[in-house]
Amino acid sequence: MTHPHALTLAAEATRGLLSRREFLTRATSLGLSASAAYGLLGLLPSPARAQEREQGGTLRIQQDVRALKDPRTYDWPQMSNVTRGWLEYLVKYERDGSLTPMLLEGWEISDDATTYTLRVRPGVTWSDGTPFTAEDVAFNLTRWADSTVEGNSMAARFNALMDEETGQAREGAIEVVDDTTVALSLSFPDVTLIATFSDFTAGIVPQDFTGDPLIAKGTGAYMPVEYEVGVRAAIEKRPDHDWWGTEVYGPATLDRIEFIDYGTDPASWFAAADAGEVDMVYETVGEFIDLFETLDWTGSESVTSGTVVLRPNQTTAPYDDVRVRRALQLAVDNATLLELGYAGRGQVAANHHVAPIHPDYADIGPATYDPEQAMALLEEAGQADFEFELISIDDDWRRNTCDAMAAQLRDAGMNVRRTVVPGATFWNNWTQYPFSATDWGHRPLGIQLLSLAYKSGVPWNEAGFSNEEFDSLLEEAQGIGDAEARAEVMARLETILREEGVITQPYWRSVFRHFDARVVGAEQHPAFEIHPYELGFVAA
Repeated sequence: MTHPHALTLAAEATRGLLSRREFLTRATSLGLSASAAYGLLGLLPSPARAQEREQGGTLRIQQDVRALKDPRTYDWPQMSNVTRGWLEYLVKYERDGSLTPMLLEGWEISDDATTYTLRVRPGVTWSDGTPFTAEDVAFNLTRWADSTVEGNSMAARFNALMDEETGQAREGAIEVVDDTTVALSLSFPDVTLIATFSDFTAGIVPQDFTGDPLIAKGTGAYMPVEYEVGVRAAIEKRPDHDWWGTEVYGPATLDRIEFIDYGTDPASWFAAADAGEVDMVYETVGEFIDLFETLDWTGSESVTSGTVVLRPNQTTAPYDDVRVRRALQLAVDNATLLELGYAGRGQVAANHHVAPIHPDYADIGPATYDPEQAMALLEEAGQADFEFELISIDDDWRRNTCDAMAAQLRDAGMNVRRTVVPGATFWNNWTQYPFSATDWGHRPLGIQLLSLAYKSGVPWNEAGFSNEEFDSLLEEAQGIGDAEARAEVMARLETILREEGVITQPYWRSVFRHFDARVVGAEQHPAFEIHPYELGFVAA
């Protein structure tokens, strides 16, 4: 039976209140298949690009090779792109915005979004041949809902399953009904869980997991054979494992996939591509987008809610003063940062980290640009002579965006020092810098980003922001299924972020990827996901 909220969403989409992408994300999260969701709009789903792949071969990908750890504490999608070869996911987030079952076969959500029934896909086995069951799903859900684990960003999104006193899964919240069924009983409504299952931090690990992904068994078609941080990682197809996904996705054809680290300078990525050292890049940025077009390669673009956030840390003076934080926002023209920092390849944002492509976006108008008011606020705060140090990684677009912001702050009359830090050093302290820039990847829902980045005390709250009203509204928004009603709460959340001067968030990124014309399955994903079983070479 179609969830009643899905029918409401379809009506809103038909009336133009939701975009097609917004509708697909929300309807499929309620348990509707992508085909059924398209059908409610009287449309057929876009056919997958059918292209024969040859069996075998080695594919070489330019990508950072970062130190691995427990997947629930992953910081960056590059980590998951390697381990996705064997540590798979309950749900897959598609390029069109839909959420499709993977290790789950499907799910049902009650009308009030307080009860979930998860259907585990039958016939899935671990690499050692043992069955994948509901017990494995419950084990991972319990791990995710454990806020006592340092760096576990998943816990911030599982409050409805947690005991407030223990910070762990509440008794009775996660129940194994039988080998293929898990029932979830939430303490308050939350319509975001299915989307969270697809996040790069949600890789499924076995019950005997030791904390090291490289020695963990998995359900995927590949296994790790090489991993040297900052140099190279490699995965190879399991010779003795009958991968369950062949019937669903088709066979995994590549024998070997290599991830090669060329550092943070895009010039080195292009040089490697031009010399034939790689077949695909993780991302193409800036002026190099045009350069890659000169090669016999294919380009792919994805519109995203990915962004760069320039944030002061409120736990450090003088950034604990809202007048100082607001001054930094007011002194900057976001359109200029988009043009100078990202060559205009995106959309101007409004300093609140919820994107127009998000189903829960509320339009509260553009950010204000007023350098005179900015300096007046600094004078009032007694910080007109303070020297701001803006820190960024030494790369292309993030460095350029910070350079442009520093120039505008100076134009407004502020003292600014720019510090550029090598990548290997920058990521060691990315949450601790007093004033720095961080890129944030795409998430299906705006509420996910707000929970990850701005909820009090969560691991990725690099701004040091803590606001009781914001936290309360965040919890309220998680349980609202109606688009218009949720937008009202989201508007208040967005307004609090902007009025508190939490971030300067100048633009939404379109993201690009280039790959050799012989490569299949490498199109850019809005969340930079790379799925090894989809990759291959065009059959001769």
